[in-house]
Amino acid sequence: MLQRIYGTAFASEADLKTYLHHLEEAKKRDHRKLGTQLDLFSFSEEAGAGMAIWHPKGELIRTILEDFERKEHLRRGYQLVRGPQILKRELWERSGHYENYRENMYFTEIDGQAYGIKPMNCLAHMLIYKTRIRSYRDLPLRYFELGVVHRHEKSGVLHGLMRVRQFTQDDAHILCRPDQLQDEITGVLKFVQDVVALFGFDYEVELSTRPEKSIGSDEDWERATKALTDALDALSLPYDINEGDGAFYGPKIDIKLKDALDRRWQCATIQCDFTLPERFDLVYTDANGERKRPVMLHRVILGAVERFLGVLLEHTAGALPTWLSPVQARILNVTDAQKEFADEALATLRAAGIRADLDDRNEKLGFKIREAQMDKIPYMLVAGDKEKELGGLNVRLRSGENLGVKSLDEIILLILADCQEPFKRGGMRYNFCSQ
Repeated sequence: MLQRIYGTAFASEADLKTYLHHLEEAKKRDHRKLGTQLDLFSFSEEAGAGMAIWHPKGELIRTILEDFERKEHLRRGYQLVRGPQILKRELWERSGHYENYRENMYFTEIDGQAYGIKPMNCLAHMLIYKTRIRSYRDLPLRYFELGVVHRHEKSGVLHGLMRVRQFTQDDAHILCRPDQLQDEITGVLKFVQDVVALFGFDYEVELSTRPEKSIGSDEDWERATKALTDALDALSLPYDINEGDGAFYGPKIDIKLKDALDRRWQCATIQCDFTLPERFDLVYTDANGERKRPVMLHRVILGAVERFLGVLLEHTAGALPTWLSPVQARILNVTDAQKEFADEALATLRAAGIRADLDDRNEKLGFKIREAQMDKIPYMLVAGDKEKELGGLNVRLRSGENLGVKSLDEIILLILADCQEPFKRGGMRYNFCSQ
């Protein structure tokens, strides 16, 4: 009898200890466990495999993140669009998805007509482009959609938020002239760098080349690959080659985030496509009035919103940055004698745009603090007799640090500055707005 045995070797005892530590940390940071603990999302067999159900706090996090994305895309020259959830099968046949991707798609029939539920958003964006005659002066056009898509992932690979069947992509398609292509790719790469810095991730870059199952001419694939490599070289970004892992319609740049446990997660991607504009007969008129073919870039910054939030939860162990936390501050009154004062303080914080709540249960203060720490609340504000007399609150951080008694004005400025800090690191502006 033969038995297969697997083993792992380490160069040193320190490496082994690091590996074992990461295993334990990964269990504690599991986003599925945190999703239940923090009451963010759940999964139900009745709802179907790979379909997340978002609870109030989880949906609030998504809303804050998606609002930020809309504002940031508008600031960078994108236009907001939205396409239908289903499109006729003949469109998916024309695009090549039916031939090359249909095993990952869902199909339905309405009035005898076959439809495909969209696994991506590019087709509707091309249909928008075709509604008018486009001039070279109109380009580039940047269409952005937070699009809900469905992909038939095999049940064995489904994993919490990391691999689901329904998800939202921060998807955009840029249609530009060939002479604008490198600048547009460079602009997307800089956008990715800013967002990665905002969340404090390190990252690696891969260039994925033509797969065996693909469409388009050799010349188009060479042009597209060169455009991506030229943009990477222009920014002096080192990258690895991932042979044969491009999209079926074009090569791509993949950005892989490195989390706190040094794991890699593929999120952002940029795909260069000369083929679909040809198949959908997308044209613009040049300065001489001649018809020319635009190039299309498919790109996401976060990727799937669900997957990104899963990665972020594990990276931060659930302690989301203050600007993204569903509850930024919790007031804890010591006894009922401070209840009215605590209510007034809560109203003041909320009026200033702080997402705050009040734990006024008849429990010991130590119990309330431990629960707030378990809930990953950034700021715990204690209201006792002393604080009431001084007209302020005792500020405790989720790290355990005690900042002492501060006035409500000081607390508001402190929280707002905390929200602004990561945006300064990412080189972006942040319009604080209570949800």
